[in-house]
Amino acid sequence: MHSDLTPLRGRRVVLGVSGGIAAYKAVEICRQLVEAGAFVSPVLTGDAQRFIGALTFSALASEPARTSLFGEADTIPHTLLGQRAHLVIVAPATAKLLGKYASGISDDLLTATLLATRAPVLLAPAMHAEMWEHPAVVDNVALLERRGVAFVGPGNGQLAGGDEGPGRLADPETIVATAAEVLARGHDLAGVRLVVTAGGTREPIDPVRFIGNRSSGKMGHAIADAAARRGAAVTLVTTSALDAESSVERVSVARAEEMHDAVMARYAECDAVVMAAAVADFRPKVVADQKIKKHDGPPEVVLEATPDILAVLGERKEHQVLVGFAAETEHLREHAAAKLAAKHVDLMVANDVAAPDCGFEVDTNQAVLLDSNGRAEELPLQSKADLADAVLDRIRDVLEHRGEEPS
Repeated sequence: MHSDLTPLRGRRVVLGVSGGIAAYKAVEICRQLVEAGAFVSPVLTGDAQRFIGALTFSALASEPARTSLFGEADTIPHTLLGQRAHLVIVAPATAKLLGKYASGISDDLLTATLLATRAPVLLAPAMHAEMWEHPAVVDNVALLERRGVAFVGPGNGQLAGGDEGPGRLADPETIVATAAEVLARGHDLAGVRLVVTAGGTREPIDPVRFIGNRSSGKMGHAIADAAARRGAAVTLVTTSALDAESSVERVSVARAEEMHDAVMARYAECDAVVMAAAVADFRPKVVADQKIKKHDGPPEVVLEATPDILAVLGERKEHQVLVGFAAETEHLREHAAAKLAAKHVDLMVANDVAAPDCGFEVDTNQAVLLDSNGRAEELPLQSKADLADAVLDRIRDVLEHRGEEPS
């Protein structure tokens, strides 16, 4: 194995095994985790034991496998496991397991442990292709990703029954390497002060109508939530009503000028700003005091520019890492590169909002990351939660590099 498995050394890992034919592969995952230096506590569901015996895991793991909420030496094994764990892995994670976890159902030791832990959770799904593609499973995966759960796989390949398709459990080496990556992220942003903007601003025409855009705020909220889980002190300036992690400081705004004021009030003290919000470029010069009536005919709306928050941040940038977003419909890289240079941005996240499953109001995105050194990295279509971590990885790397420079 070429991956760096150092983050696993000395860590307590709960290895959950649910009832799928791929359960036998969890034995190799267990062996590799122990070999990497992790303290592994296996937890098998009743269905898992139809495919593989608990004794096999007990022989390979760091302690005997657990199989029940009741009758164990510990009176509250799920609490003990959940509180001690540095990471919980479930491989395979069946459609049944995903559904119960997403719904908060805890009717066995494994699901109870998942609800009782604050440690990162890594799920490795495995099921037949039709099950993996079923809308209920798709929704459950999206919900868990929004909550910060990490996924690895599934891959394409031969499935039980002889046919092929998506749903095959990721290779044990890949699962173990991903586990190390999840642990490495851990609290890698501890001490970082981050401001994130989210949502589309609304510029009033009258007390009822406004100029706005389709931004839902999902991308900005995903970045704020992921940063908070990774230890950053996060302020989220948002126009959206979406929930956020409890540790995130939330500042609700509506107009571009309000967002400008909220960000600028915190700029001097922060380490990085992620301008994920879709800020309106223009606003009505005059706002009607009362609702404009249709019988008066179409109003003449004269527009003026709103504050260019990203440009102002770029002009006043000192030590901060500045990240911008470029939502484009054509000439993606050219327009994003021009915006990056003009506004003195460190990293530009460019995405084609006209492409399928990208941009506004969806849970996925595909982006190109352009930096001030002229590098461009094209990312695959992925969840906004995964894209959030990719952006935060780049911020972390810039901050670490700056920390190495002589003062």
